[in-house]
Order: sequence, then structure tokens, then C-alpha cells
Amino acid sequence: MTDAPMPASNEPAHDPEVMELAQKIFGLARHGDTDTIAAYVDAGVPVNLTNDSGDSLIMLAAYHGHADAVRALLDRGADPGKPNDRGQVPIAGAVFKGEDEVVRVLLAAGADPRAGEPSAVETARMFEKKELLELFGESA
Repeated sequence: MTDAPMPASNEPAHDPEVMELAQKIFGLARHGDTDTIAAYVDAGVPVNLTNDSGDSLIMLAAYHGHADAVRALLDRGADPGKPNDRGQVPIAGAVFKGEDEVVRVLLAAGADPRAGEPSAVETARMFEKKELLELFGESA
């Protein structure tokens, strides 16, 4: 018998090693380490994994302007329209950050520029991004 404290739960999500790995993978998405992210997803990490704010891997990669990582996640089945806990979607985050290539990749993958709060359309209007509004089929 050991005197080690029992974990609050025996679910994998509460395992400190699992939590550390998840944080590492979210960091890879933020930094655009495409090959490593792809390898983890190929090895079984859920492609739509979210952090404690509901940000998915594709949200983090999109927001930080990593078009290749976004493509790799989409190729593996990532949901291009998955909102975070604040109702924000990846395409709107990419518009907000001025990541036009990511916007185009997400749009081509079926992301809805009218989804989310604020939507990509609303964000493009706010920042007077006429070329993106035209891409979304909206008037400036």
C-alpha cells in the first residue's frame, strides 16, 4: 500500500502527463510546427482537441497565422467552423489578425464567414478589409 495521494479522477484528461502533453500540442499549434502537429494527430491526438477556453488546434494555428498548420489540420478532419467558448471561430480570428492566406484556406475548406461572434464578415467591416468582404460575397 502506498501513501501517494489519489488523483481527483482516474480519467485520462486529469492525468498531469496528459495535461502536459496537451499544453505542448497547443503550443505547437500557436507556433505553427506543422509536421509535429500532424504527427501527433496521426498518432491519435483528437484533431478537434480544445483547451480550457475552447480554442481548438485549428483556432490557435489560424489566429497565429500558420496557413500550413491549418491545412494539415483540415486535411486530418479538423472542423473549420468550431467555435471557442466565446463564440469565436477560426476564420474571424484570422481576419482579426490580418492573416489573409489563412482566411482563404479556411474559406476554401467551407468555413462560414458569417458564423461566430463577431463573425469574419463583421470583423472585416470593422477593419475596412474591402478585399475580404468581396471574397465573402459582401459589399463594403
